[in-house]
Amino acid sequence: MLLAPQQLVIDKVACCIARASRYFKQDFDVPEISFNQRGKIAGCARLQTNELRFNPVLLADNTSVFLEEVVPHEVCHLLAFQIYGKVKPHGKEWQALMIELFQLEPKTYHKMDVHKVAGEMFRYQCQCGPVDLSLRRHNKVIKGKQQYICRQCKTTLLLDSNHHLLLSTT
Repeated sequence: MLLAPQQLVIDKVACCIARASRYFKQDFDVPEISFNQRGKIAGCARLQTNELRFNPVLLADNTSVFLEEVVPHEVCHLLAFQIYGKVKPHGKEWQALMIELFQLEPKTYHKMDVHKVAGEMFRYQCQCGPVDLSLRRHNKVIKGKQQYICRQCKTTLLLDSNHHLLLSTT
């Protein structure tokens, strides 16, 4: 049995797809929808399989944000792929769909409180202050597979000497 917010998301996805079908005068299939996205990600579009995944924890606490922003955001990813083929995830095609189809600002990041879903974090440092990286990103740095750069000061993030910062996972 679906929870009320999940049914609202399913209905909103169907509404967004119907709107796109009318706008483009072509039929788009309603995607498979699941509520098994984990971590701090609100939603995810699986382009090749026409699937949308949503985070049930964030949805429960932010239902209106999901309905107004997250669902159209993820639907636009599917539509951009179906209309234009492989394009940049938040490129001009996706942005145009957000603006023209849903009259929404094409934002790439949500600003929801993620304390309930935050896992183990590691403290890194840049010129402008501390930055916390997830376990996955920390492991990439440790294995030499990735470096991360601060969005503000553009310097490489370096592991802080007191590097381990544990945040509650529940």
